[in-house]
Amino acid sequence: MVNLELYRVFYTVARCGSLTRAAEELYISQPAVSQAVKQLETQLKTPLFHRTHRGMELTAQGGELVFGDVERALGLLNGVEEKLAELKNSATGTLRIGASETIFQYVLSDKIVAFHKQYPKVKFELLSDVSPRTIERLKTDRCDIAFLNLPIEEDPEITVTDSIELLNDIFIAGEAFSALRGRPLTIWDLQNYPLLLMEQHTVARAALEHFAQSLGVQLHPVIEVDSWGFMKRLVVDGMGIGCIPREYALRKMSDGKLFELDVTPVMPTRSVGMALPRNANLSFALRAFIHLCRRT
Repeated sequence: MVNLELYRVFYTVARCGSLTRAAEELYISQPAVSQAVKQLETQLKTPLFHRTHRGMELTAQGGELVFGDVERALGLLNGVEEKLAELKNSATGTLRIGASETIFQYVLSDKIVAFHKQYPKVKFELLSDVSPRTIERLKTDRCDIAFLNLPIEEDPEITVTDSIELLNDIFIAGEAFSALRGRPLTIWDLQNYPLLLMEQHTVARAALEHFAQSLGVQLHPVIEVDSWGFMKRLVVDGMGIGCIPREYALRKMSDGKLFELDVTPVMPTRSVGMALPRNANLSFALRAFIHLCRRT
């Protein structure tokens, strides 16, 4: 069996030309260096050095013949060690992230930019889709991590790790309903106004219906939409009152195109969570991205 340490000692002695200097470089004793050289010579059945008053010189029929090959071999091994060290301390490869368009826009965009600045070698594959198809991708190894509106039904094939963003659902209106600005309203009052709600079978719609039904209220939308962006546009145009996470409407409210209605009781807080395949083998890049999401 090849003892790589013997070859490392041989190479260092040959390069330094001295047992003493080699011992200093290798941080071992001079007798240990001398013993390693003798052991390798015995193993190869040929002398590798001439011991002279000037130091250690390679023999023509031994040391000089193998020095070049040993140098190249150790160089390759050092390259392997450096690559492994890099894998442990930096991120490479591709991250496949599944989420809805809204979560990408309002929750993940800043995190992806920050991660890219820290780990520019990592490539992103952004898979925008509704939650059921995103979960299916996660379960069939077509994405590495998913970001979902919670809560979702328990699934034995995935693990929801934690929440990274809180969502506070509110009711919003545009200038067409300016008479409602600052006016106290109840969830029951909203039955008298045209409502714009997310389409059926979305987490947001299910959360609203569960909340309303717990209070004995039935909310019937005049329009169902498939995106928050479309809802905001219709609300600005005066088509009705919308229900949207405050975090997704802040920009439109700050420029005065939308305003928040004063509705009681307040809806329970929801969240966006991270989901991973159960028993997933996490790459360094994925672990680093998860860490960034948890602290920002």
